[in-house]
Amino acid sequence: MKMTKFFCDISMSLDGFVAGPGITLEEPLGKNGEHLHDWVLRLASWRSQHGQEGGETGPDDDLVRATQARPGAVVMGRKMFSGGSGPWESDPNADAWWGDNPPFHVPVFVLTHHEREPVVKEGGTTFTFVTDGIESAVAQALAAAGDKDVLLSGGASIVQQSLRARLVDELHIHVAPRLLGGGVSLFGDLGADAPQLTLKNVVESPFVTHLSYEVERT
Repeated sequence: MKMTKFFCDISMSLDGFVAGPGITLEEPLGKNGEHLHDWVLRLASWRSQHGQEGGETGPDDDLVRATQARPGAVVMGRKMFSGGSGPWESDPNADAWWGDNPPFHVPVFVLTHHEREPVVKEGGTTFTFVTDGIESAVAQALAAAGDKDVLLSGGASIVQQSLRARLVDELHIHVAPRLLGGGVSLFGDLGADAPQLTLKNVVESPFVTHLSYEVERT
């Protein structure tokens, strides 16, 4: 019987940041942070998932296409969902970034401090808002995923919480050849109690280096 995996898949700069400095609603990834994703925006798999035509194929595309097929549910943080904080009625982007038909097409569990009724979108995406911690969000996502895996999509704070709680099975980092010089660190200060990682795979291309790790759960 297949064991469901809770895996993180995220792009990072060469100096360890997942967003640049100066984050705003207009620049949710901060200064130059959008360039961390240049490698994926050109791919046929990504373009198809977002309702666009064309795009490039090859090893990067094969890897992304395989990753897209894995999740039966997604876990993300409030910042990833809308970029906002505080009560929902004061969030200028409370309906999130993705419009009426988000690219997930599976249940999405959003970790937040503020209660909210689930939001149902087109294409199979339902956003459920979880206020009782990362363990609860992951447990609900695992239950919803069926025989598929659960994707941890970010942001950095949620990744760090999940690693500290020893919830993550796999960590997939796409290292872009960019130096941001500051911003949001993927790992922050996990301290001496950070889990151990075992490198499982490396895929190189001119645009990005894909690193896959197994994460120690004990």
